[in-house]
Amino acid sequence: MSEQPPYLRIADELRQRIAEHVWEPGDRLPSRAQIGQECGVGENVVRRAQELLISQGVLEGRAGSGTYVAEPRERVRVVRSSAREQPSGSPFRQDMKALRLQSDWESRTDAKVPAPAEIATRLGIAEGELCVRTTYEFLADGKPLQLSTSWEPYAVTGGTLVVLPEGGPHAGAGVVNRMAAIGVTISHAVEQPEPRHATAEEASLLGIQKAALVTHIRRTYYSDEGRPVETADIVVPAAHCEIVYEIPINR
Repeated sequence: MSEQPPYLRIADELRQRIAEHVWEPGDRLPSRAQIGQECGVGENVVRRAQELLISQGVLEGRAGSGTYVAEPRERVRVVRSSAREQPSGSPFRQDMKALRLQSDWESRTDAKVPAPAEIATRLGIAEGELCVRTTYEFLADGKPLQLSTSWEPYAVTGGTLVVLPEGGPHAGAGVVNRMAAIGVTISHAVEQPEPRHATAEEASLLGIQKAALVTHIRRTYYSDEGRPVETADIVVPAAHCEIVYEIPINR
């Protein structure tokens, strides 16, 4: 039988120290150099061990500060389903309400942004055609849970009351309800989830290590005429969020 890889041994050692209350939730871990010296391994081995524990929610990385013992945090169950879009507004708010968590989000909208090649392909428009881009940071009980960058063709919403997703009388109502307000009926959405590692920017915003696993969902909404009217890149940390797909059955 092959010997356990060194980083798994160090991960077990770190986990054991936390279980024995050597380090408490919120405590900052010693430097990687110090841990490596104590355990007889290199800093890269310690880094891999810490990244594993961060992906499991045992530790958390804080940009420019270090690695800390994570506060106890249950994995949030987020349901992806066509049934989640309700007249009452945001599906995220509905999910958090069902879990008795306080929901909030911060957003920034930039109008008339030229569409990059990939976004243009997803929206069925020419590269460089103008879009409204909105970036979101979603919070559950004040803690970052999800990131999203949304793109909508300016040709669809320009000059209407819903051109700004988080402004005007339909602010925060969700894509389906906003589009309905200007006579665009959304018939379905297509989502493509895949696992990957967080980028440095994503890790900083989500409070996780750069190498931590995230689920990246590419979502596109289509009108009943088959036209893509919004596409988004949704990023959630695997350690904090469980993605569940609910599939309605028509009888």
